[in-house]
Amino acid sequence: MLIGYMRPLQEDLECKSQQKYIEKINCDRIVIEEHSSAKKRVKLKQMIDNLKQGDTIVVTKLFVFADSTRHLVELLDAIDAKGGYFQSIKEGIDTSKNITDSFKTIVNHLVEFQSDVISEKTKKGLNEAKQKGIVTGRPRKPDENVRRAIEMYQSKNFTLMQIKEETGISKSTLYRYLEQ
Repeated sequence: MLIGYMRPLQEDLECKSQQKYIEKINCDRIVIEEHSSAKKRVKLKQMIDNLKQGDTIVVTKLFVFADSTRHLVELLDAIDAKGGYFQSIKEGIDTSKNITDSFKTIVNHLVEFQSDVISEKTKKGLNEAKQKGIVTGRPRKPDENVRRAIEMYQSKNFTLMQIKEETGISKSTLYRYLEQ
């Protein structure tokens, strides 16, 4: 049996992008997680618990399936213990085939997977901060200090170090405002 697995991601909250790929595989069953959280992935646990020998779990990419490299290894071990297989469309991984990829290919998949993990966590954190009304990024310097720093610079009576000590405006910030 082919079992498609999807979960909401920051850029695919309704799993529509994943569904396009999974539908092309003609899975016998599709399992959709209700949330994107790494914790309490109930549907994933149920799917693996109910896996029968010869079943294959299909995902669009590794990050949909696991939240870390360690988690990926644990899930693959659980599938293997049940006599099942795993397929990841984007990476072209299919454990039912006895073909060994080159070490370089495997490392590249793991690097991309780890990058997806970091990227997704960053996007989620920024989104949560935005919902709480928290402004992200480097804090802006008060306009009064910038104005004073420009005046000090244009008077030619102060060094850049003195301007920084007096206003808290760095040389690069001062030059950026002078270019405007």
